[in-house]
Amino acid sequence: MIQYDIFQKALKHLELQYESYKVKDTELPELMQEAVAESVIRRFKTCYDFMWKVLKRYLLEGLGIPEVPNSPKPIFRMANENNLFVSSLEQWLRYANARIETSDDYSGEKSEDALLLMSDFIDDAIGLYQTMSGNTWE
Repeated sequence: MIQYDIFQKALKHLELQYESYKVKDTELPELMQEAVAESVIRRFKTCYDFMWKVLKRYLLEGLGIPEVPNSPKPIFRMANENNLFVSSLEQWLRYANARIETSDDYSGEKSEDALLLMSDFIDDAIGLYQTMSGNTWE
């Protein structure tokens, strides 16, 4: 049985933290603003990791594909071949690269680039969740 709830919870946490990040409270000290941005990146990484693992299970159990690789990019290619994505494969590969590039670096240009992808990632992840689970997003 595929457990979508873990992915859903991680995605909801990312969505909420990203909303906090977008507010850009100018009364917060710069260090606190950076902490919120770092939290978004951490939540992205957690959500991303749950997402691709649930996607792998969906390909195996939901679609009955007998052999599914054990890494995100090939899984994204298989998902794209099975029309599970609304956006392009290239966009999903950007998300994969953002995850890799922010592995140990939560500040600087790579994090800024990842933060620019968050709105699209959240929308695409919600779409994928809905496609796999058959549930609407609340």
